[in-house]
Amino acid sequence: MLKGKLALITGASRGIGAAIAHRLAAMGMDIAAVARDIEPARALCRKLQEQYSVRAVAYSCDVASFQGTKELVRTVQRELGTPWILVNNAGITRDGLVAMMGEEAFDAVLDTNLKGAFNMIRHCAPGFLRAKGGCILNIGSVSGLMGNPGQCNYAASKAGLVGLTKSVARELAPRGVRCNLVAPGYIQSDMTKEIPEAVLGNIPLGRMGSPQDVAEAAAYLATATYVTGAVLTVDGGISM
Repeated sequence: MLKGKLALITGASRGIGAAIAHRLAAMGMDIAAVARDIEPARALCRKLQEQYSVRAVAYSCDVASFQGTKELVRTVQRELGTPWILVNNAGITRDGLVAMMGEEAFDAVLDTNLKGAFNMIRHCAPGFLRAKGGCILNIGSVSGLMGNPGQCNYAASKAGLVGLTKSVARELAPRGVRCNLVAPGYIQSDMTKEIPEAVLGNIPLGRMGSPQDVAEAAAYLATATYVTGAVLTVDGGISM
């Protein structure tokens, strides 16, 4: 179903993005791996080529840049073809309490996490419409559904992704283009090494998830042809 088609993945160099790249490549998809730091993305692409015999090319881009993402999409289309799947995974955190948060910290997170997703969708949308098909997958967070102390900027950006996902899904559905969101909870990564035991105790399944758990959800939505505008939580039940 997806063999030989192209997936464009932002924030692809590590963690959830890299896991999604591996999962889609295992399904036979070619991969355009986008990251601000291109060397880890190149290393990922070498692994994908060796393991799955697919085309995999790394690109450097700051998704917060409207012009930069426009040029990125043009380059990918010229070198690899039109993407069939767009995964908006690029994201940053600048945590802090709202009473002390600076404007730069708020703007930086919104610019990357929310505006970055808009930029990529905006520039990929014409290709999806011409193809009369395709899939957009936004990587959100349960923070955008529940809120989280010290993360008003991050939670706002991820909540905004929910509205963006549903609006884009309604706009593009008549042309056969789907748009969904995966909302991970606590996922094993460098940023979650110091999660207190008390937090783990609030997760009904009693453990953190893995990047592969999120990748499996992405693979499902990539092939679920009657699902659009959905928010799929991958969080061990913490948002119940």
